[in-house]
Amino acid sequence: MSVDPRQAEIINDAAYLAHRYDEVADGFRFVHVPREVHRNSTFITDEHLPDVDRFDLISRKDLEATALQTSPIHFIFHSAYCCSTMMARAFDIPGVSMGLKEPQVLNDMIGWRRRGADKQKLVTVLDKSLELLARPMEGDRSVIIKPSNICTPLAIPALQLRQQSKALLLYAPLESYLQSIVKKEMWGRIWVRDVLIGTLKDGYAIGGFSQDQLLQLTDLQVAAIGWLSQHAAFAKIVETIGSDRVTTLDSDSFLSNQRTALQSLNRFFRLNMDDDKIAETLNGPAFNSHSKLDQAKRGGTFDAKARQEEQTEMAALHGAEIDMVTQWAKAVADSQNIQMDIGYRLFE
Repeated sequence: MSVDPRQAEIINDAAYLAHRYDEVADGFRFVHVPREVHRNSTFITDEHLPDVDRFDLISRKDLEATALQTSPIHFIFHSAYCCSTMMARAFDIPGVSMGLKEPQVLNDMIGWRRRGADKQKLVTVLDKSLELLARPMEGDRSVIIKPSNICTPLAIPALQLRQQSKALLLYAPLESYLQSIVKKEMWGRIWVRDVLIGTLKDGYAIGGFSQDQLLQLTDLQVAAIGWLSQHAAFAKIVETIGSDRVTTLDSDSFLSNQRTALQSLNRFFRLNMDDDKIAETLNGPAFNSHSKLDQAKRGGTFDAKARQEEQTEMAALHGAEIDMVTQWAKAVADSQNIQMDIGYRLFE
């Protein structure tokens, strides 16, 4: 069976992003997202992409009839507020790799999983989703996928499906993470409670707390529980997949050692960039403009100095509370045998 010419055009062009999975139709919605749109979008989600209602639906059955040209894929799994978007933007390197920032289709896998998807069918559809995301932009040799922080439950099955893929586990140190939360004021405090709800639904929240006890926690204690849960999940990923394919890095080390980080990831992801290409990337927009602002508002450098200034400001306003919660979280970690330092670092 062959697909029609329009479908063939879409399937063979990575500028048509596999944006959503429609579980009712058992097909994928493709949206035209050329490289420049990727570059100018904070994330490749409904909220940030233009014209998401103008999609072409292709059934999974029809997709199976077409052989796809794919490149090696690697992953950046993260715990949020850890410069992961900056890193994904850095891998937008024409002729080398494309960094995909939080593909909506992977969020769909989590939503479907939470609604009780058949486990085997979920793995099969995840496999096809990864295959579609692995289609390279013209000239690129690799695809680097940064899933949303809600996608941690997909890490082990994704890496088991792609035996040649590697993953960086990127996280903010707990104190830095809490400073980022208070900087967001009420919205940050609401967000961490949403994260905990999702973590409970996904089955990897740390134990030791009843529902009543969770409700009694402060916002920053809830944030710390989410951080510890993510940290424990990261440790399980390393244990399950192996340290030859999974490595870790904290955001403070990344910002303070950007050149070393990029050189190390170049080797780890086997991108084969030379020194000139690495220098060009370090001088590019990913490292010299803010990742979370739209293109019109970007500008100004967000680096270790800028982050330190933010942290100093937040410490002056909320330092006492952050210190108390940090010490409390360490006690919780000790009681549950959770390592605050996972180890298996990208570089020392």
